Amino acid sequence: MTDARPHDAADPLREAADVMRAVRDRCVWTQQIDHRALVPYLVEESAELIDAVEEGSRDELREELGDLLWQVLFHAEIASRDADAPFDIDDVARGLTDKMVRRHPHVFGDAVANTPEEVLVHWNAAKAAEKSARTSVLDGVSERMPSLALAQKLLSKAAQAGAPRPDPARPHAVDETVEISQGLVPPLSSRPGGASVDGDPRSESELGEALLALVATARANGWDAERALRERLRGLERDIRAAEAIGR
Repeated sequence: MTDARPHDAADPLREAADVMRAVRDRCVWTQQIDHRALVPYLVEESAELIDAVEEGSRDELREELGDLLWQVLFHAEIASRDADAPFDIDDVARGLTDKMVRRHPHVFGDAVANTPEEVLVHWNAAKAAEKSARTSVLDGVSERMPSLALAQKLLSKAAQAGAPRPDPARPHAVDETVEISQGLVPPLSSRPGGASVDGDPRSESELGEALLALVATARANGWDAERALRERLRGLERDIRAAEAIGR
């Protein structure tokens, strides 16, 4: 097979952008894709990158970073051909660079930041100046974030706004599952002997309150609620696979 790709050995990023342009020009599947049609692939590639970060090898991490970069290049190439408001990958990179320089005045200017907290002060001040048209701390927060991540973000925004926030939950121990046949994850209301523990949710509304309180606990301890659940779910997946193996 003849290698007809654009070559720019001195600038691999430029070469990747040129390859994307050629694919858009010559691939009939790629030509009919628009921004909205790409969204499921962006979600999938983002999830695979998270898996590589948390569980994968260095080779897998490098590959998944490349796959996510391809999504950025794809969107930028689509945007470059917009009839009304075109922009290309260079415009994206230029905007990103300008923003990061503004938000790091302690690196590129005369500001001083000796602690992570001081860095955040500079970052938030620069961001506030950029987004001066926003009227709420919730402006720019995507409702499409995973629910636990959104909850954690909203708790942070509530703290910014001085809004009431749920108290962190007081977690109680969950009994280990003794028999796989009894269920891999015991219900909140189940305890040895069928006893119920006061304070367990009795409705979806109460369950929502309990989940939000647990997210508040995560935030108070500097934990990532979404990652904690993902890692627990991976353990559950391993348990399921073990159960399946026993049943074979």
